[in-house]
Amino acid sequence: MSLRYLTAGESHGPGLTAILEGLPSGLSVTVDLINEQLARRQMGYGRGGRMKIETDKVEITAGVRHGMTLGSPIALWVANRDWKNWAEEMSVAPGDFNLKRQVTSPRPGHADLAGGLKYDHRDLRNILERASARETTVRVAVGAICRRLMTEFGVKIAGHVTTIGGVDTTLSELPPPDEIAKRSEADPVRCIDPEASKRMIAKIDEVKKKGDTVGGIFEVIISNLPPGLGSHVQWDSKLDGRLAQAILSIQAIKGVEFGAGFGEGRRPGSEAHDEIFYDDQNRRFYRKTNRAGGLEGGMTNGEPIIIRAVMKPISTLYRPLHSVDIETKKELSASVERSDTCAVPAASVIAENVAAFEIARAFLEKFGGDSLREVRRNYEGYLEQVRNY
Repeated sequence: MSLRYLTAGESHGPGLTAILEGLPSGLSVTVDLINEQLARRQMGYGRGGRMKIETDKVEITAGVRHGMTLGSPIALWVANRDWKNWAEEMSVAPGDFNLKRQVTSPRPGHADLAGGLKYDHRDLRNILERASARETTVRVAVGAICRRLMTEFGVKIAGHVTTIGGVDTTLSELPPPDEIAKRSEADPVRCIDPEASKRMIAKIDEVKKKGDTVGGIFEVIISNLPPGLGSHVQWDSKLDGRLAQAILSIQAIKGVEFGAGFGEGRRPGSEAHDEIFYDDQNRRFYRKTNRAGGLEGGMTNGEPIIIRAVMKPISTLYRPLHSVDIETKKELSASVERSDTCAVPAASVIAENVAAFEIARAFLEKFGGDSLREVRRNYEGYLEQVRNY
């Protein structure tokens, strides 16, 4: 069975649910390792007031017994602590409620208007509640379990921010993944360049005073993967395509590239590709450069996967843009919801975890088994095959 998951829940509803199916039995999983990732998602300079209200904690309600996965579906629940203030507004039960938070002025750049037209809703809250990035909470919870699986096989995932509001890092060379993770974790905007971090924070403060928002760019690096995850044989089995779709599904992400990315369009072929060498001592093929970003023909090639993504500025502004009331058709300012000034650091954490799911899915497609022991046996047999190639 392929690894898969579904999520459900609204931003101001009772909570968020996810069901993860297809994970092998025998993997140690605790709420603490999931909560660690949820806490990382809530950090970052530029976050809004909701992060002071919500302290996300997960409950595992199925699929784990005594700290070990059973091989059955894993059910996850994260309560919305702000629900008590929205119980009537977001009630599941029918009733004659005096709704005070209806939304009829769609925000430019958000799902409000397109969703209202598609689902025929007159209160756009019915769209924005589900379209909200709050939904990524349980996607991170799912990803936390998947990255736990990948640690069993030495895979490392690290993310960092490279640009906020036009302020770029000036580092010409990246440190090792462990160092990236350590330095980004200690920085308010998850930037590993201390000088650039200070300028990014200043930029966030500047736009916040204006009631504006700011976007940016981040990278995710996934290392210690074997060659051959994913496949070239069908469009939907190509791992780079699947990773791109996963990253682009994060709210406000507008573009994804791998390795040298769009820069490849400016180089001749002689400077665009990674030459292949062989290490006799370790019996492996390797490349001295990684312009491909660890993926060739839709498959991992043994080098680190390097994903870069751009996040647009958050579409809820405290200095709202021009809009039109869907009922009166009169011009007015867009609605204002509680929002962030900058969510790029959080997006980098979310991206790490949605990428972890896709990596785990491809890994289990290649080495799948019903138990962790069976997966490990398949994995080790394949590594020996590759060494003897």
